[in-house]
Amino acid sequence: MPRKKKKFHFIYKTTNLLNGKYYIGMHSTDNLDDGYLGSGRRLRYSINKHGKNNHEREILEFVDSRGELIKREEEIVSLNEIAKDNCLNLKVGGTGGFKDEEHRHNFINSTGPKNFAKKMKEDEEFREKHSKVSSERMKKTHREGKIKYDTFTNKKHSEKTKEKMSESSKGMNMGSKNGSYGTCWITRGGINKKIKKEKLEIFTQKGWVKGRK
Repeated sequence: MPRKKKKFHFIYKTTNLLNGKYYIGMHSTDNLDDGYLGSGRRLRYSINKHGKNNHEREILEFVDSRGELIKREEEIVSLNEIAKDNCLNLKVGGTGGFKDEEHRHNFINSTGPKNFAKKMKEDEEFREKHSKVSSERMKKTHREGKIKYDTFTNKKHSEKTKEKMSESSKGMNMGSKNGSYGTCWITRGGINKKIKKEKLEIFTQKGWVKGRK
């Protein structure tokens, strides 16, 4: 069954506000305020550990179609990008580590979608084998020069894209929609921490000071 067409297609960057680590991904949606932060494994771990309130998503670029979105993610999330210390991405962008969409379709169908998802979740040996195959394929693609490394260099937004970016920012990051709403930074002994404002008095009694260094 073909994917239902969405109104917005964009590249986003989700950043952990506590340590600066980030994840870059692509998302198609009809609701720009859907709260989606990303689905990467390391990102999910970061969200589970530090909480959604300590992660912030920003939209980097709008495109006009899902196909163009896949292509842009492949260009942006390159091997050079995922090699950076603060990057949480494990695979290059585009098709989630598969050679192409046909390979992805054949691979999933060879096990069945439900069985594949279950194996990836429960079978460590199967997961490691799949990751190794994907890694080797990415390296081969890199050696053959099929991966582009330019991201936003010399790129200009069209008027249509500018309008979408303007629409996406309206009402976002304001009031309760802001991921930092009702929180504040505190510091002690060179350690910075973000907490709910109602807990400030409790931490102050323990030697914490409002602000961060």
